[in-house]
Amino acid sequence: MKISYLFFKICVLTLCCIQIAAAQNRYELNSEWYCNPIGDTKATGSELSSTDYSLEKWMPATVPGTVLTTLLNNGKVPDPFYGMNNEKIKDIYETGREHYTYWFAKDFTEKAKEGEQVWLSFRGINYSVEVFLNGQKVNAEPYKGMYLRKQFNITSFLAENGKNRLAVLVHPADHVGNPNGGQGGDGTIAKGVALQYTAGWDWIQPVRDRNTGIWDKVFIEKTGAVNLKNPHIVTLVEGVRKPGEEQDPATIKVSAELQNTLSVPVKGTLQYTLAGQTVSKTVSLKAHKTVEVDLPDFILEAPKLWWPSGYGEQNLYDMDIKFLTDGQTSDSEKVTFGVREIQTDWNAHTLSKQISVNGQKIFIKGGNWIISDAMLRFSKERYDAEIRFHRDMNLNLIRIWGGALPERPEFYEACDKYGLLVIQDFWMSGDCNGRWLDPKKKEDQWTRRQYPDDHSLFIESAKDVVKMLRNHASLAIWCGGNEITPPADIMHAIKEEILPEYDGTRWFIDYSNSDEMSYNFKGGNGDGPYGIQDISTFWAERTWPFNSEVGSVGTGDAVSLRRFLPEENQVIPIEMEGTEKVKDEVWTYHKYIDYGNSMEPYGTPRDMEDFATKAQLVNYNQYRGLMEGFTAHMWDWYTGVIIWKTQNPWTALRGQMYDYYLDPNACLYGLREGSEALHAMYDPVKGNIMIANNTFEQQHDLMLRVTAYDMDGKSKRLTQVFNYIEPASIRLIMSLQKSIQELSNEKGLFLAVQLLNVDQELVSDNFYWIPDAEGNYSGLQEMASAQLKVEATKISDSEISVTVSNSADNTVSFFNRLSLVDADTRERLLPTFFSDNYVSLVPGEEKTITVSYDKLKSTDALIEIGGWNTPTQTIEIR
Repeated sequence: MKISYLFFKICVLTLCCIQIAAAQNRYELNSEWYCNPIGDTKATGSELSSTDYSLEKWMPATVPGTVLTTLLNNGKVPDPFYGMNNEKIKDIYETGREHYTYWFAKDFTEKAKEGEQVWLSFRGINYSVEVFLNGQKVNAEPYKGMYLRKQFNITSFLAENGKNRLAVLVHPADHVGNPNGGQGGDGTIAKGVALQYTAGWDWIQPVRDRNTGIWDKVFIEKTGAVNLKNPHIVTLVEGVRKPGEEQDPATIKVSAELQNTLSVPVKGTLQYTLAGQTVSKTVSLKAHKTVEVDLPDFILEAPKLWWPSGYGEQNLYDMDIKFLTDGQTSDSEKVTFGVREIQTDWNAHTLSKQISVNGQKIFIKGGNWIISDAMLRFSKERYDAEIRFHRDMNLNLIRIWGGALPERPEFYEACDKYGLLVIQDFWMSGDCNGRWLDPKKKEDQWTRRQYPDDHSLFIESAKDVVKMLRNHASLAIWCGGNEITPPADIMHAIKEEILPEYDGTRWFIDYSNSDEMSYNFKGGNGDGPYGIQDISTFWAERTWPFNSEVGSVGTGDAVSLRRFLPEENQVIPIEMEGTEKVKDEVWTYHKYIDYGNSMEPYGTPRDMEDFATKAQLVNYNQYRGLMEGFTAHMWDWYTGVIIWKTQNPWTALRGQMYDYYLDPNACLYGLREGSEALHAMYDPVKGNIMIANNTFEQQHDLMLRVTAYDMDGKSKRLTQVFNYIEPASIRLIMSLQKSIQELSNEKGLFLAVQLLNVDQELVSDNFYWIPDAEGNYSGLQEMASAQLKVEATKISDSEISVTVSNSADNTVSFFNRLSLVDADTRERLLPTFFSDNYVSLVPGEEKTITVSYDKLKSTDALIEIGGWNTPTQTIEIR
């Protein structure tokens, strides 16, 4: 027994040593940074970057991160996401750029062995930097532009004793913009190659430092004489494929850039191994040259394909591409990729593009994404949670809005994992870049049309971003900009030079709502509307056939609101007539979008909690109705829709399925319901019952069951009939308008529209609440209480099974919210994922909901549940 244990310890230690050795070829500089404002720093860069210079009085810095993040983490500014705190922070437009110009310093240990090259890599700075190492300036040429990676060979700069000091002076953008309340303020923020929202937008207040800082990762990397960079993998999948089948072969095309750092030629082998086979090519590199090398095409037999969420598995392959000299690895790059092919066609019936993956057309159900965090506090874990929420909403695409940034590789890794296709905008918008007349803009349209000032920097950055992101299976489409094309020379470079040479496999949209994407038969901007709408609008009024932006409200519940609203501002928002503002300044400051009279049918809200509760009923109906209305007309009116928007990067009060703190509201679950792959639904305009099939399979022997329940819980079966439906189609089954009107006339009713498979399992369970003849939910306001029986059982270190049952003697238990809460504080544990939420149970019904929380193993948690007519209770987890 002792020998076995000793052997185990030796194996573990050996493995750890191997992993550490491998990891040291590339590691991140992400701790023990210090910073100081330039105004308080008298020393030069050469002096600061000497290890003899004391950093004792400098402030601990957050890298990667922005100046504002560092100030917040050191208690120098209040949380700008809370209340009116953002108004207490000095804006760079008023202070001048020097106020947010900072030195950052980091000590690290590194020595180059003989024949080894050491590289310093920045994945993103904002906006320009001067880099010093051990008393010497590293960047002889200016390094500026938010989206441009840079790598410096620092081998000759390293200290002989291995003790090194890196000092980086970070300057804000040359033009920070006047945050005058316009979209992007006065628009001059767009004169640089950076994100535009930081001067303010209709969903955010200005970010005071304009995101100045070493905002993305910094790496040290070690290679041999040849540095392998920007590997490129293209997968070609011919024909029409189906998930779950053994596949015909796919073609894999691989290339990489090789940089010879020596003053003499180098000969070696570029190679990778896939499916047990090695593909290689002998390469001769001239002195101090960088070349791109194509490897022979590889035919992958029986590939495991990557599919969008809801259609198939998200299979991924790992590839280690190496360059060897004399049998030794000079450098290698690991790449994870999916085997799939994106196709686009013009649908002559809808007059819009339609997207196919592996030969199968996909009805696009998407969400517009701004950015994960307005202060650029990115993490792999937060990205994973947010993309998981999008998967759980049954969406299949995310569009990255052009006023922000090219998303980080960690974002794309999550999209690869969860099966979300991505449209990546290049970083400009019609608001700042001159599409419209705008009295808030400083310069005229002709001038703004030529933003940014440095076109060559934009083009260089675009080329680099394409190289950084192109291997991700999820990246489906490039887009020139938000609601405007780039200037002609930039447009030409992207469309005719960069993409054909460095990608060439994806659809390029000139701009987000262009006629090439979706014929704009109504005129105008080709997107919207953005506010609360009558549900009938989504069903009966035709909009653009591939709508890139259409959305509604998104206020969270009272628990969410209390996180950032001071107690005195926890009030019902009352609209000021003739304006977009409400009487409370904090609600207005956080960009609240009004619900109009949509809550009145439920009864006038009594206080903020009641207001927020009723808002969730509206939220659920809005987004279920939006997606059902578009789905009801798929391939006839529409090839896709992208919701504006699914998330907020700060504590905004509009357009979100979950709040900044990753707490979902009813928008998420209404959208999840309406976006089901196989879905039975009710048309509130015509009273039709319809089935949608967003799978590639014909569905046979589906039992459609429609049941009405009155406010006492008494049921009446309206139909129960077998049906089938073709792949990727919509089918009208029948109209029940007359029956529903008669039953709902007095007090309203509940309508359960369900699909069961041949095993009598529910595959779609859709629960509507129908108003009375006056359009009010009078019956809801008089419902009797319905106590639920709830049991919670821990089934793994990250999952709980919650069984909820409603007695046959009760009425309907309506609209129950589940939460996972800390046993001591009773605060919600976030992010938590629910297989369903805001659930209703008819008399005698039982449902099981899976609750997922990654830290469950180390957390003492409870389940909390309560609903419209169901008392809140807290349940211990067995």
